[in-house]
Amino acid sequence: MINFNYETVFELINEPAFSRWISRVIISENCIEGEINYIFCDDEYLHKINLQYLNHDDLTDIISFDYSENNRISGDIFISVERVKDNAHDYNVSFEEELKRVIIHGILHYCGYKDKTEEDALVMRKKEEEKIQMFHVEQN
Repeated sequence: MINFNYETVFELINEPAFSRWISRVIISENCIEGEINYIFCDDEYLHKINLQYLNHDDLTDIISFDYSENNRISGDIFISVERVKDNAHDYNVSFEEELKRVIIHGILHYCGYKDKTEEDALVMRKKEEEKIQMFHVEQN
């Protein structure tokens, strides 16, 4: 089950379409959907989580807590809408495109993809692009 929660003034347009897309991505990676909670928040909210749980004193666009067991994907994914907006501007992409990238980034981590090395980051970016295309296909 995929849940969307809001801790800031923001709301996904068409939550069911996002849920279907995320479910299809999970299946495409040969995983099983467990309970996935998205929490959309602002920089301040996510910064506090970053300090409290990861001991990192910086801003980030996403923090995910992975509760997956075997192939069952579960976890909490916190997304700073402010960071996504700034990153979209910095990367010269639309807010919607960057939001999709971040939304699926957390799922890909749960599916086993890493991004700490340059090589892993390239694989992750390729997977993000592939999965974003699945959203567009579903919407046609």
